[in-house]
This record gives sequence, C-alpha cells and structure tokens, in this order.
Amino acid sequence: MAEELKFPTGLGTSDAESISLLGQDLAADLMGKVGFGELAFWLVAQRRPSPGEVRVFEAVLVALADHGFTPTAIAARLTYLSAPDSIQGAMAAGLLGGGSRFLGVTEDCGRYLAAALRDGRTAEEIAGSGERIPGLGHPVHKVQDPRTPVLIGIAKEEGLYGPHLRLLEGIAAVHPKKLPLNGAGVCGAALADLGLPVEMLRGFALLARAAGLLGQIAEEHRRPIANQVYMAVDRNAVYEP
Repeated sequence: MAEELKFPTGLGTSDAESISLLGQDLAADLMGKVGFGELAFWLVAQRRPSPGEVRVFEAVLVALADHGFTPTAIAARLTYLSAPDSIQGAMAAGLLGGGSRFLGVTEDCGRYLAAALRDGRTAEEIAGSGERIPGLGHPVHKVQDPRTPVLIGIAKEEGLYGPHLRLLEGIAAVHPKKLPLNGAGVCGAALADLGLPVEMLRGFALLARAAGLLGQIAEEHRRPIANQVYMAVDRNAVYEP
C-alpha cells in the first residue's frame, strides 16, 4: 500500500464546525480579541508577541504604509486605470515594485546588521569601510527622517532597543559623511531586534504597503489622476528610430 500523503502545517485548518489558527479557535479565541498586527507577527514568529512588541511592530507598519506618489503607488493607479475590474491586479502591480530602492531597504538593512553582528564588526569598522550601508541616507530627508527618532523612542520605551538598532545608530554617529538614518532602515533594525527572521522583513514592508496601496486605489476611484499621468507621458514621448 502506498504511503499516505501528509502535508504538515502549524498555521490553520478547518472542519465542518470550526476553524483553527495557530492552535486557537479562530471564532472564539481570536476574532475581536487579537489585532491584525499582532496576528501577523504571531503567524510569522510562531509566538504571541508581548504588548510592547506589538507597539513597536505596528509602529513599523504605520511608518511604511504610504509615502505619496512613489513608483509603487503610480504602478497601482495605472494598473487600476487599465483594469478597473481587477483590484487584485492593481494591488499586485504596486507590491511587485517593492525592491532594493523602495521598501526593500527594510530587509537589506536588517540582513546587513545581522551579518555584521554575527561577524563581530564594530560601528567604526563599518563606517570606515567605504561600503554602501543600507539604512543611511534619504533622497528627501537630508537632515533627519521624521520617522527615525519616533521609532527609536518607542523601542526604548518598550525595552526593545536592541543590538541592531544600537549598531545602526553607532554607524551613523561615526560615519564620515554624516548621513541621516532613513526610516525604512530603522524599521528593519527594529524588526530584527524583535527577533523576527531577517529573511521575512521585506514581507512585513509589503504588508504595510498593501494598506497604503489600497488607499491609493480607493483615492484613484474617487478622484482619478492616473489618466493624466498616462497622457502626460504619452503626449511627451519622443520617438527616436
């Protein structure tokens, strides 16, 4: 007899009478009792976060939700213009733009700091290396990213200011170019200090941006601008055979 197939999971399952999630009864134990941010943390970390961890985690989600007409937002709006019947396509278009220049810095910084801590590198060594350091510098906030002191302050208030944030601040303090810490990088350091896997950090940034993109699409529905963007590019295109 062929061996019975098994596909183990510790997340969710259901039967005719109930739905289980993370070992809890979804309807009785979670709905109305657990916030979405707390649940997202729990799903990835496989442990329920403390109230302080939830506060830091949700501050990160808020910090990354929306920054105006970024490429991710424009992509979502233009896709919605092209296919208003496919809101999932518009959402996906925006999320697919989360890379090394936008949103990806959160994971890049977390990975960089984790590797530096693992290798025992000091802030002085890193700052003097001449290498590109994710989390330093911002194209708009040249002096200070307004999110940075707030995130660091919340982490300190909750006793969650850990080695990743400490190293990132140390690097910025001794870096010869005196570049400001950007919010996305600080978010990555804060998430790493919560013990979340650095390989998942971009996913949290995308989770946050999903809310922002939905807001962008809703605004596009109420007050459309995507056709103007499209026509501005189309009418000013220069054909060079």
